[in-house]
Amino acid sequence: MSDATADLKVTAASDIEVDRDVLDSSIKSFAGPNGDYYVDAFHKIHDNTGLVPKTFNFWAAVLGPLWASSRAVWGMFWSFLILEIIAWVQIGRGLWGNLGAEFLERAEQQRERMQERLDQAAAADTEEQAQRFETLAGNMQRAIDQNLERAEAAQAEGLSILLFGLGLLLLFKLAQGVYANVAYEKQYSRWRIDPTGTESGRSTTNLVLGVVLTAAIAPLIIYKFTVSNSLALLDEFPERRVSEMVLGEGNGTLFGAVASWMEARIDAAATAGGDVFDGIVAGVRTVLDGLTLALNGSPWPVVMLVIAVTAYRAAGPRVAIFTVAAMAYTALLGYWALAMETVALVGAAVLLCVVIGIPLGIWFGKSQRAYRMAEPVLDLMQTLPAFVYLIPIIAFFGTGNPPGILATIIFGMPPVIRLTALGMKGVPESIKEAAVAFGASKWQLLKDVEIPLALPSIMTGVNQTILMCLSMVVIISLIGGGGLGQEILEALQFAAKGPGLLGGFAILFLAMVMDRIVQGAFKRADQK
Repeated sequence: MSDATADLKVTAASDIEVDRDVLDSSIKSFAGPNGDYYVDAFHKIHDNTGLVPKTFNFWAAVLGPLWASSRAVWGMFWSFLILEIIAWVQIGRGLWGNLGAEFLERAEQQRERMQERLDQAAAADTEEQAQRFETLAGNMQRAIDQNLERAEAAQAEGLSILLFGLGLLLLFKLAQGVYANVAYEKQYSRWRIDPTGTESGRSTTNLVLGVVLTAAIAPLIIYKFTVSNSLALLDEFPERRVSEMVLGEGNGTLFGAVASWMEARIDAAATAGGDVFDGIVAGVRTVLDGLTLALNGSPWPVVMLVIAVTAYRAAGPRVAIFTVAAMAYTALLGYWALAMETVALVGAAVLLCVVIGIPLGIWFGKSQRAYRMAEPVLDLMQTLPAFVYLIPIIAFFGTGNPPGILATIIFGMPPVIRLTALGMKGVPESIKEAAVAFGASKWQLLKDVEIPLALPSIMTGVNQTILMCLSMVVIISLIGGGGLGQEILEALQFAAKGPGLLGGFAILFLAMVMDRIVQGAFKRADQK
Protein backbone atom coordinates (compact mmCIF):
# COMPACT_ATOMS: atom_id res chain seq x y z
CA MET A 1 0.00 0.00 0.00
CA SER A 2 1.44 3.37 -1.04
CA ASP A 3 1.91 6.24 1.38
CA ALA A 4 -0.74 8.30 -0.44
CA THR A 5 -3.23 5.48 -0.04
CA ALA A 6 -2.35 5.02 3.57
CA ASP A 7 -3.00 8.68 4.26
CA LEU A 8 -6.56 8.45 2.91
CA LYS A 9 -9.23 8.40 5.62
CA VAL A 10 -12.91 7.72 5.35
CA THR A 11 -15.04 10.04 7.45
CA ALA A 12 -18.31 8.59 8.73
CA ALA A 13 -21.44 10.68 8.67
CA SER A 14 -21.60 10.49 12.45
CA ASP A 15 -18.10 12.02 12.67
CA ILE A 16 -19.06 15.17 10.76
CA GLU A 17 -19.17 18.06 13.20
CA VAL A 18 -22.21 20.30 13.04
CA ASP A 19 -22.33 23.79 14.50
CA ARG A 20 -25.22 23.15 16.88
CA ASP A 21 -25.66 26.79 17.76
CA VAL A 22 -26.11 27.78 14.12
CA LEU A 23 -28.50 24.85 13.55
CA ASP A 24 -30.52 25.68 16.67
CA SER A 25 -30.78 29.30 15.60
CA SER A 26 -31.96 28.21 12.16
CA ILE A 27 -34.65 25.93 13.63
CA LYS A 28 -35.89 28.69 15.94
CA SER A 29 -36.02 31.11 13.05
CA PHE A 30 -38.08 28.58 11.07
CA ALA A 31 -40.45 27.48 13.84
CA GLY A 32 -41.15 30.86 15.43
CA PRO A 33 -43.30 30.25 18.55
CA ASN A 34 -42.16 27.28 20.71
CA GLY A 35 -38.82 27.30 18.93
CA ASP A 36 -37.00 25.57 21.82
CA TYR A 37 -39.45 22.66 21.66
CA TYR A 38 -38.85 22.13 17.95
CA VAL A 39 -35.06 22.39 18.40
CA ASP A 40 -35.21 19.48 20.83
CA ALA A 41 -37.70 17.54 18.63
CA PHE A 42 -35.67 17.96 15.45
CA HIS A 43 -32.49 16.84 17.17
CA LYS A 44 -34.24 13.69 18.35
CA ILE A 45 -35.45 13.05 14.81
CA HIS A 46 -31.93 13.55 13.42
CA ASP A 47 -30.46 11.17 15.99
CA ASN A 48 -33.15 8.52 15.57
CA THR A 49 -32.30 5.51 13.38
CA GLY A 50 -35.55 3.56 13.79
CA LEU A 51 -38.83 3.76 11.93
CA VAL A 52 -40.83 5.21 14.84
CA PRO A 53 -39.77 8.74 15.85
CA LYS A 54 -39.04 9.36 19.51
CA THR A 55 -41.06 12.55 19.70
CA PHE A 56 -44.71 13.28 20.39
CA ASN A 57 -46.43 16.57 19.63
CA PHE A 58 -49.26 16.91 22.14
CA TRP A 59 -50.95 19.89 20.48
CA ALA A 60 -50.82 18.25 17.07
CA ALA A 61 -52.59 15.24 18.57
CA VAL A 62 -55.24 17.39 20.25
CA LEU A 63 -55.88 19.94 17.51
CA GLY A 64 -55.24 17.52 14.64
CA PRO A 65 -55.65 19.17 11.23
CA LEU A 66 -55.90 22.62 12.81
CA TRP A 67 -52.33 22.35 14.08
CA ALA A 68 -51.21 21.27 10.60
CA SER A 69 -52.92 24.26 8.99
CA SER A 70 -51.42 26.72 11.48
CA ARG A 71 -47.96 25.40 10.62
CA ALA A 72 -48.77 25.24 6.84
CA VAL A 73 -48.25 21.46 6.69
CA TRP A 74 -51.09 21.16 4.20
CA GLY A 75 -50.45 17.59 3.12
CA MET A 76 -50.89 16.46 6.72
CA PHE A 77 -53.93 18.75 7.09
CA TRP A 78 -55.87 17.16 4.23
CA SER A 79 -54.82 13.59 5.03
CA PHE A 80 -55.85 13.65 8.67
CA LEU A 81 -58.92 15.80 8.04
CA ILE A 82 -60.25 13.01 5.82
CA LEU A 83 -59.25 10.31 8.33
CA GLU A 84 -60.83 12.13 11.27
CA ILE A 85 -64.04 12.68 9.30
CA ILE A 86 -64.19 8.93 8.67
CA ALA A 87 -63.87 8.33 12.41
CA TRP A 88 -66.51 10.95 13.27
CA VAL A 89 -68.89 9.42 10.73
CA GLN A 90 -68.64 6.11 12.58
CA ILE A 91 -69.17 7.86 15.90
CA GLY A 92 -72.23 9.67 14.51
CA ARG A 93 -73.67 6.44 13.11
CA GLY A 94 -73.28 4.81 16.51
CA LEU A 95 -74.80 7.73 18.44
CA TRP A 96 -77.73 8.93 16.34
CA GLY A 97 -77.62 7.06 13.04
CA ASN A 98 -80.65 4.99 12.07
CA LEU A 99 -78.71 1.86 11.13
CA GLY A 100 -81.78 -0.16 10.26
CA ALA A 101 -83.36 2.55 8.05
CA GLU A 102 -82.71 0.64 4.86
CA PHE A 103 -84.41 -2.52 6.13
CA LEU A 104 -87.31 -0.52 7.60
CA GLU A 105 -87.88 1.25 4.29
CA ARG A 106 -87.81 -2.05 2.46
CA ALA A 107 -90.27 -3.53 4.97
CA GLU A 108 -92.62 -0.57 4.48
CA GLN A 109 -92.59 -1.04 0.71
CA GLN A 110 -93.29 -4.74 1.13
CA ARG A 111 -96.13 -3.94 3.53
CA GLU A 112 -97.78 -1.76 0.88
CA ARG A 113 -97.50 -4.52 -1.71
CA MET A 114 -98.85 -7.05 0.80
CA GLN A 115 -101.89 -4.84 1.39
CA GLU A 116 -102.46 -4.70 -2.38
CA ARG A 117 -102.43 -8.50 -2.52
CA LEU A 118 -104.89 -8.70 0.38
CA ASP A 119 -107.19 -6.24 -1.40
CA GLN A 120 -106.92 -8.33 -4.56
CA ALA A 121 -107.76 -11.45 -2.54
CA ALA A 122 -110.85 -9.76 -1.09
CA ALA A 123 -112.01 -8.73 -4.58
CA ALA A 124 -111.23 -12.07 -6.24
CA ASP A 125 -114.01 -13.78 -8.18
CA THR A 126 -113.05 -17.31 -7.27
CA GLU A 127 -111.73 -18.98 -4.17
CA GLU A 128 -108.70 -20.23 -6.07
CA GLN A 129 -107.66 -16.68 -7.02
CA ALA A 130 -108.25 -15.44 -3.47
CA GLN A 131 -106.10 -18.24 -2.07
CA ARG A 132 -103.28 -17.43 -4.53
CA PHE A 133 -103.27 -13.74 -3.49
CA GLU A 134 -103.37 -14.69 0.19
CA THR A 135 -100.38 -16.98 -0.33
CA LEU A 136 -98.45 -14.13 -1.92
CA ALA A 137 -99.43 -11.85 0.97
CA GLY A 138 -98.19 -14.46 3.44
CA ASN A 139 -94.82 -14.68 1.66
CA MET A 140 -94.50 -10.93 1.83
CA GLN A 141 -95.35 -10.96 5.53
CA ARG A 142 -92.48 -13.34 6.14
CA ALA A 143 -90.17 -11.05 4.15
CA ILE A 144 -91.38 -8.10 6.23
CA ASP A 145 -90.61 -9.96 9.45
CA GLN A 146 -87.12 -10.78 8.20
CA ASN A 147 -86.41 -7.15 7.34
CA LEU A 148 -87.69 -6.00 10.73
CA GLU A 149 -85.38 -8.50 12.42
CA ARG A 150 -82.47 -7.24 10.32
CA ALA A 151 -83.32 -3.65 11.26
CA GLU A 152 -83.29 -4.54 14.97
CA ALA A 153 -79.98 -6.38 14.57
CA ALA A 154 -78.45 -3.43 12.72
CA GLN A 155 -79.67 -0.99 15.37
CA ALA A 156 -78.17 -3.20 18.08
CA GLU A 157 -74.74 -2.79 16.43
CA GLY A 158 -74.77 0.94 17.27
CA LEU A 159 -72.59 0.54 20.37
CA SER A 160 -69.94 -1.49 18.56
CA ILE A 161 -69.85 1.05 15.69
CA LEU A 162 -69.53 3.87 18.24
CA LEU A 163 -66.62 2.12 19.97
CA PHE A 164 -65.01 1.41 16.60
CA GLY A 165 -65.26 5.10 15.67
CA LEU A 166 -63.79 6.21 18.99
CA GLY A 167 -60.94 3.73 18.51
CA LEU A 168 -60.25 5.07 15.03
CA LEU A 169 -60.29 8.66 16.27
CA LEU A 170 -57.86 7.83 19.09
CA LEU A 171 -55.58 6.00 16.66
CA PHE A 172 -55.55 8.92 14.23
CA LYS A 173 -54.88 11.37 17.06
CA LEU A 174 -51.91 9.29 18.22
CA ALA A 175 -50.60 9.05 14.68
CA GLN A 176 -50.77 12.83 14.30
CA GLY A 177 -48.92 13.33 17.56
CA VAL A 178 -46.20 10.86 16.62
CA TYR A 179 -45.57 12.00 13.03
CA ALA A 180 -46.34 15.73 13.27
CA ASN A 181 -42.77 16.66 14.15
CA VAL A 182 -41.43 14.41 11.40
CA ALA A 183 -43.62 16.15 8.83
CA TYR A 184 -42.63 19.55 10.20
CA GLU A 185 -38.93 18.63 10.09
CA LYS A 186 -39.27 17.75 6.40
CA GLN A 187 -40.83 21.15 5.83
CA TYR A 188 -37.87 22.67 7.66
CA SER A 189 -35.50 20.86 5.29
CA ARG A 190 -37.38 22.30 2.31
CA TRP A 191 -37.29 25.74 3.94
CA ARG A 192 -33.51 25.62 4.24
CA ILE A 193 -33.28 24.93 0.50
CA ASP A 194 -35.97 27.40 -0.56
CA PRO A 195 -36.74 29.85 2.28
CA THR A 196 -38.82 32.17 0.10
CA GLY A 197 -40.97 29.42 -1.41
CA THR A 198 -41.67 27.46 1.80
CA GLU A 199 -43.88 28.75 4.59
CA SER A 200 -42.48 28.86 8.11
CA GLY A 201 -43.60 29.73 11.60
CA ARG A 202 -47.13 29.71 12.95
CA SER A 203 -49.63 31.67 10.88
CA THR A 204 -52.93 32.95 12.25
CA THR A 205 -54.20 33.34 8.68
CA ASN A 206 -53.51 29.68 7.93
CA LEU A 207 -55.15 28.67 11.20
CA VAL A 208 -58.31 30.62 10.30
CA LEU A 209 -58.27 29.04 6.83
CA GLY A 210 -57.99 25.59 8.39
CA VAL A 211 -60.90 26.31 10.74
CA VAL A 212 -63.05 27.54 7.85
CA LEU A 213 -62.23 24.51 5.68
CA THR A 214 -62.88 22.10 8.54
CA ALA A 215 -66.18 23.79 9.44
CA ALA A 216 -67.30 23.81 5.81
CA ILE A 217 -66.41 20.18 5.05
CA ALA A 218 -66.65 18.03 8.18
CA PRO A 219 -70.19 18.81 9.43
CA LEU A 220 -71.80 18.37 6.01
CA ILE A 221 -70.12 15.02 5.37
CA ILE A 222 -70.88 13.73 8.87
CA TYR A 223 -74.51 14.85 8.57
CA LYS A 224 -74.87 13.32 5.09
CA PHE A 225 -73.60 9.89 6.14
CA THR A 226 -75.22 9.65 9.58
CA VAL A 227 -78.73 11.07 9.16
CA SER A 228 -81.06 8.76 7.27
CA ASN A 229 -83.29 11.50 5.82
CA SER A 230 -80.71 14.14 5.04
CA LEU A 231 -81.46 17.32 3.17
CA ALA A 232 -82.18 16.87 -0.52
CA LEU A 233 -79.96 19.89 -1.16
CA LEU A 234 -76.93 17.78 -0.20
CA ASP A 235 -77.79 15.04 -2.68
CA GLU A 236 -78.19 17.04 -5.86
CA PHE A 237 -77.54 20.60 -6.98
CA PRO A 238 -80.74 22.72 -7.10
CA GLU A 239 -80.35 23.40 -10.79
CA ARG A 240 -84.02 24.07 -11.42
CA ARG A 241 -84.30 26.59 -8.57
CA VAL A 242 -81.22 28.46 -9.77
CA SER A 243 -82.61 28.48 -13.30
CA GLU A 244 -85.88 29.99 -12.02
CA MET A 245 -83.95 32.67 -10.12
CA VAL A 246 -81.99 33.62 -13.25
CA LEU A 247 -84.56 33.13 -16.02
CA GLY A 248 -87.81 33.45 -14.12
CA GLU A 249 -90.42 30.82 -13.36
CA GLY A 250 -91.74 28.94 -16.37
CA ASN A 251 -88.90 29.95 -18.71
CA GLY A 252 -87.08 26.64 -18.71
CA THR A 253 -83.62 25.84 -17.40
CA LEU A 254 -80.19 27.35 -17.91
CA PHE A 255 -79.18 24.21 -19.79
CA GLY A 256 -82.02 24.58 -22.25
CA ALA A 257 -81.39 28.29 -22.76
CA VAL A 258 -77.64 27.91 -23.33
CA ALA A 259 -78.08 24.85 -25.56
CA SER A 260 -80.67 26.64 -27.71
CA TRP A 261 -78.45 29.70 -28.01
CA MET A 262 -75.44 27.59 -29.05
CA GLU A 263 -77.49 25.62 -31.58
CA ALA A 264 -78.79 28.86 -33.14
CA ARG A 265 -75.27 30.31 -33.39
CA ILE A 266 -73.88 27.11 -34.96
CA ASP A 267 -76.70 26.98 -37.50
CA ALA A 268 -76.13 30.64 -38.38
CA ALA A 269 -72.37 30.07 -38.80
CA ALA A 270 -72.97 26.98 -40.94
CA THR A 271 -75.33 28.94 -43.20
CA ALA A 272 -73.04 31.96 -43.46
CA GLY A 273 -69.91 29.95 -44.23
CA GLY A 274 -71.53 27.26 -46.33
CA ASP A 275 -69.36 27.97 -49.40
CA VAL A 276 -66.16 27.84 -47.37
CA PHE A 277 -67.10 24.57 -45.68
CA ASP A 278 -68.14 23.04 -49.01
CA GLY A 279 -64.77 24.04 -50.46
CA ILE A 280 -62.92 22.35 -47.58
CA VAL A 281 -64.98 19.17 -48.05
CA ALA A 282 -64.25 19.26 -51.81
CA GLY A 283 -60.51 19.55 -51.18
CA VAL A 284 -60.50 16.65 -48.72
CA ARG A 285 -62.64 14.57 -51.08
CA THR A 286 -60.14 15.17 -53.91
CA VAL A 287 -57.28 13.74 -51.82
CA LEU A 288 -59.44 10.85 -50.64
CA ASP A 289 -60.70 9.98 -54.13
CA GLY A 290 -57.14 9.91 -55.46
CA LEU A 291 -55.98 7.47 -52.76
CA THR A 292 -59.12 5.34 -53.10
CA LEU A 293 -58.63 5.10 -56.87
CA ALA A 294 -55.01 4.05 -56.40
CA LEU A 295 -55.77 1.42 -53.77
CA ASN A 296 -59.20 0.08 -54.72
CA GLY A 297 -59.22 0.95 -58.41
CA SER A 298 -55.93 -0.76 -59.22
CA PRO A 299 -55.78 -4.60 -59.54
CA TRP A 300 -55.36 -6.14 -56.14
CA PRO A 301 -52.20 -8.14 -57.07
CA VAL A 302 -50.51 -4.90 -58.11
CA VAL A 303 -51.48 -3.15 -54.87
CA MET A 304 -50.32 -6.09 -52.75
CA LEU A 305 -47.01 -6.31 -54.65
CA VAL A 306 -46.32 -2.57 -54.33
CA ILE A 307 -47.09 -2.58 -50.59
CA ALA A 308 -44.90 -5.66 -50.02
CA VAL A 309 -41.98 -4.18 -51.97
CA THR A 310 -42.37 -0.88 -50.09
CA ALA A 311 -42.25 -2.74 -46.78
CA TYR A 312 -39.17 -4.69 -47.89
CA ARG A 313 -37.31 -1.61 -49.09
CA ALA A 314 -38.30 0.49 -46.09
CA ALA A 315 -38.08 -1.93 -43.18
CA GLY A 316 -36.50 -5.19 -44.33
CA PRO A 317 -37.59 -8.76 -45.08
CA ARG A 318 -39.23 -9.52 -41.71
CA VAL A 319 -41.61 -6.59 -41.97
CA ALA A 320 -42.27 -7.50 -45.62
CA ILE A 321 -43.25 -11.06 -44.64
CA PHE A 322 -45.53 -9.77 -41.88
CA THR A 323 -47.07 -7.28 -44.31
CA VAL A 324 -47.86 -10.02 -46.82
CA ALA A 325 -49.38 -12.19 -44.08
CA ALA A 326 -51.54 -9.27 -42.85
CA MET A 327 -52.75 -8.51 -46.39
CA ALA A 328 -53.48 -12.19 -46.95
CA TYR A 329 -55.59 -12.19 -43.77
CA THR A 330 -57.69 -9.26 -44.97
CA ALA A 331 -58.06 -10.72 -48.47
CA LEU A 332 -59.00 -14.26 -47.42
CA LEU A 333 -61.69 -13.01 -45.02
CA GLY A 334 -63.20 -10.69 -47.61
CA TYR A 335 -61.90 -7.47 -46.03
CA TRP A 336 -59.64 -6.40 -48.90
CA ALA A 337 -61.86 -3.61 -50.28
CA LEU A 338 -62.75 -2.39 -46.77
CA ALA A 339 -59.10 -2.51 -45.70
CA MET A 340 -57.98 -0.47 -48.71
CA GLU A 341 -60.75 2.05 -48.04
CA THR A 342 -59.52 2.30 -44.46
CA VAL A 343 -55.94 2.81 -45.67
CA ALA A 344 -57.20 5.55 -48.02
CA LEU A 345 -59.06 7.26 -45.13
CA VAL A 346 -56.07 7.08 -42.80
CA GLY A 347 -53.65 8.01 -45.60
CA ALA A 348 -55.65 11.12 -46.52
CA ALA A 349 -55.89 12.17 -42.85
CA VAL A 350 -52.18 11.56 -42.20
CA LEU A 351 -51.15 13.34 -45.38
CA LEU A 352 -53.13 16.44 -44.44
CA CYS A 353 -51.88 16.25 -40.83
CA VAL A 354 -48.26 16.13 -42.03
CA VAL A 355 -48.65 18.84 -44.68
CA ILE A 356 -50.28 21.20 -42.16
CA GLY A 357 -48.68 20.00 -38.92
CA ILE A 358 -44.96 19.96 -39.75
CA PRO A 359 -44.82 23.59 -40.96
CA LEU A 360 -46.80 24.66 -37.89
CA GLY A 361 -44.44 22.65 -35.68
CA ILE A 362 -41.41 24.31 -37.27
CA TRP A 363 -42.98 27.73 -36.71
CA PHE A 364 -43.86 26.94 -33.09
CA GLY A 365 -40.37 25.53 -32.48
CA LYS A 366 -38.78 28.78 -33.65
CA SER A 367 -41.30 31.16 -32.05
CA GLN A 368 -42.02 30.72 -28.36
CA ARG A 369 -44.73 33.37 -28.50
CA ALA A 370 -46.60 31.53 -31.28
CA TYR A 371 -46.29 28.23 -29.38
CA ARG A 372 -47.72 29.76 -26.19
CA MET A 373 -50.71 31.02 -28.16
CA ALA A 374 -51.26 27.65 -29.87
CA GLU A 375 -50.71 25.44 -26.82
CA PRO A 376 -54.25 25.86 -25.37
CA VAL A 377 -55.70 24.96 -28.77
CA LEU A 378 -53.52 21.83 -28.99
CA ASP A 379 -54.52 20.88 -25.44
CA LEU A 380 -58.17 21.25 -26.39
CA MET A 381 -57.70 19.12 -29.52
CA GLN A 382 -56.08 16.33 -27.51
CA THR A 383 -58.25 16.35 -24.38
CA LEU A 384 -61.72 16.94 -25.81
CA PRO A 385 -63.48 13.54 -26.16
CA ALA A 386 -63.37 12.29 -29.73
CA PHE A 387 -67.16 11.94 -29.91
CA VAL A 388 -67.53 15.67 -29.21
CA TYR A 389 -65.63 16.48 -32.41
CA LEU A 390 -68.40 14.86 -34.42
CA ILE A 391 -71.05 17.40 -33.35
CA PRO A 392 -69.55 20.52 -34.99
CA ILE A 393 -68.22 18.40 -37.86
CA ILE A 394 -71.75 17.27 -38.73
CA ALA A 395 -73.11 20.80 -38.29
CA PHE A 396 -70.55 22.44 -40.61
CA PHE A 397 -69.49 19.68 -43.02
CA GLY A 398 -72.27 17.07 -43.04
CA THR A 399 -71.70 13.31 -42.91
CA GLY A 400 -69.62 10.81 -44.86
CA ASN A 401 -65.94 10.10 -45.36
CA PRO A 402 -64.61 13.68 -45.91
CA PRO A 403 -66.14 15.02 -42.65
CA GLY A 404 -64.81 11.92 -40.92
CA ILE A 405 -61.32 12.74 -42.18
CA LEU A 406 -61.66 16.27 -40.82
CA ALA A 407 -62.58 14.90 -37.39
CA THR A 408 -59.59 12.55 -37.62
CA ILE A 409 -57.30 15.47 -38.46
CA ILE A 410 -58.40 17.34 -35.33
CA PHE A 411 -57.63 14.28 -33.22
CA GLY A 412 -54.39 13.22 -34.95
CA MET A 413 -52.59 16.49 -35.72
CA PRO A 414 -51.38 17.61 -32.22
CA PRO A 415 -48.65 14.91 -31.85
CA VAL A 416 -46.86 15.82 -35.09
CA ILE A 417 -47.07 19.54 -34.23
CA ARG A 418 -45.81 19.12 -30.66
CA LEU A 419 -42.99 16.70 -31.50
CA THR A 420 -41.86 18.75 -34.49
CA ALA A 421 -41.70 21.83 -32.27
CA LEU A 422 -39.84 19.81 -29.62
CA GLY A 423 -37.31 18.61 -32.19
CA MET A 424 -36.72 22.14 -33.48
CA LYS A 425 -36.19 23.44 -29.94
CA GLY A 426 -33.72 20.62 -29.28
CA VAL A 427 -31.29 21.67 -32.04
CA PRO A 428 -28.16 22.94 -30.21
CA GLU A 429 -27.56 26.66 -30.53
CA SER A 430 -23.83 26.11 -31.06
CA ILE A 431 -24.48 24.12 -34.24
CA LYS A 432 -26.81 26.80 -35.60
CA GLU A 433 -24.27 29.51 -34.79
CA ALA A 434 -21.53 27.54 -36.57
CA ALA A 435 -23.73 27.15 -39.69
CA VAL A 436 -24.49 30.87 -39.72
CA ALA A 437 -20.79 31.64 -39.27
CA PHE A 438 -20.01 29.61 -42.41
CA GLY A 439 -22.47 31.72 -44.38
CA ALA A 440 -25.65 29.63 -44.28
CA SER A 441 -28.83 31.51 -45.12
CA LYS A 442 -32.02 31.10 -43.08
CA TRP A 443 -33.41 28.64 -45.63
CA GLN A 444 -30.15 26.65 -45.73
CA LEU A 445 -30.02 26.65 -41.94
CA LEU A 446 -33.55 25.26 -41.79
CA LYS A 447 -33.16 22.75 -44.65
CA ASP A 448 -29.65 21.46 -44.02
CA VAL A 449 -29.22 21.81 -40.25
CA GLU A 450 -32.37 22.17 -38.17
CA ILE A 451 -34.74 19.77 -39.95
CA PRO A 452 -32.14 16.93 -40.25
CA LEU A 453 -31.27 17.22 -36.56
CA ALA A 454 -34.95 17.41 -35.57
CA LEU A 455 -35.90 14.52 -37.87
CA PRO A 456 -36.00 11.82 -35.13
CA SER A 457 -38.58 13.81 -33.17
CA ILE A 458 -40.50 14.70 -36.34
CA MET A 459 -40.73 11.05 -37.46
CA THR A 460 -41.89 10.03 -33.98
CA GLY A 461 -44.65 12.61 -34.30
CA VAL A 462 -45.63 11.27 -37.73
CA ASN A 463 -45.75 7.73 -36.35
CA GLN A 464 -47.95 8.80 -33.44
CA THR A 465 -50.24 10.67 -35.82
CA ILE A 466 -50.66 7.56 -37.99
CA LEU A 467 -51.68 5.43 -35.02
CA MET A 468 -54.05 8.07 -33.63
CA CYS A 469 -55.70 8.54 -37.01
CA LEU A 470 -56.20 4.80 -37.29
CA SER A 471 -57.77 4.73 -33.83
CA MET A 472 -60.48 7.09 -35.13
CA VAL A 473 -61.60 4.67 -37.87
CA VAL A 474 -64.38 3.13 -35.76
CA ILE A 475 -65.52 6.49 -34.36
CA ILE A 476 -65.94 8.20 -37.73
CA SER A 477 -68.15 5.32 -38.87
CA LEU A 478 -70.78 6.86 -36.58
CA ILE A 479 -71.14 9.76 -39.06
CA GLY A 480 -71.15 7.65 -42.19
CA GLY A 481 -67.46 6.87 -42.54
CA GLY A 482 -66.70 3.65 -44.41
CA GLY A 483 -63.95 1.06 -44.23
CA LEU A 484 -63.41 -1.46 -41.49
CA GLY A 485 -64.91 0.91 -38.94
CA GLN A 486 -68.33 0.38 -40.52
CA GLU A 487 -67.88 -3.36 -40.08
CA ILE A 488 -67.09 -2.94 -36.39
CA LEU A 489 -70.07 -0.59 -35.92
CA GLU A 490 -72.47 -3.10 -37.46
CA ALA A 491 -71.02 -5.86 -35.28
CA LEU A 492 -71.62 -3.72 -32.19
CA GLN A 493 -75.19 -2.91 -33.22
CA PHE A 494 -76.11 -6.58 -33.72
CA ALA A 495 -73.82 -8.01 -30.98
CA ALA A 496 -72.02 -10.06 -33.65
CA LYS A 497 -68.99 -11.22 -31.68
CA GLY A 498 -67.26 -13.18 -34.44
CA PRO A 499 -67.41 -10.55 -37.21
CA GLY A 500 -66.53 -7.83 -34.72
CA LEU A 501 -63.38 -9.60 -33.53
CA LEU A 502 -62.28 -10.49 -37.07
CA GLY A 503 -62.73 -6.88 -38.18
CA GLY A 504 -60.89 -5.67 -35.09
CA PHE A 505 -57.94 -7.93 -35.88
CA ALA A 506 -57.89 -6.53 -39.42
CA ILE A 507 -57.59 -2.98 -38.02
CA LEU A 508 -54.90 -4.19 -35.61
CA PHE A 509 -52.85 -5.69 -38.45
CA LEU A 510 -53.17 -2.50 -40.51
CA ALA A 511 -51.91 -0.47 -37.56
CA MET A 512 -48.98 -2.82 -37.01
CA VAL A 513 -48.02 -2.78 -40.71
CA MET A 514 -48.06 1.02 -40.88
CA ASP A 515 -46.15 1.33 -37.63
CA ARG A 516 -43.47 -1.20 -38.64
CA ILE A 517 -42.96 0.35 -42.08
CA VAL A 518 -42.59 3.89 -40.74
CA GLN A 519 -40.33 2.84 -37.86
CA GLY A 520 -38.26 0.59 -40.11
CA ALA A 521 -37.81 3.32 -42.70
CA PHE A 522 -36.68 5.77 -40.05
CA LYS A 523 -34.24 3.30 -38.45
CA ARG A 524 -32.70 2.48 -41.82
CA ALA A 525 -32.33 6.16 -42.68
CA ASP A 526 -30.79 6.80 -39.26
CA GLN A 527 -28.22 4.01 -39.72
CA LYS A 528 -26.95 5.33 -43.06
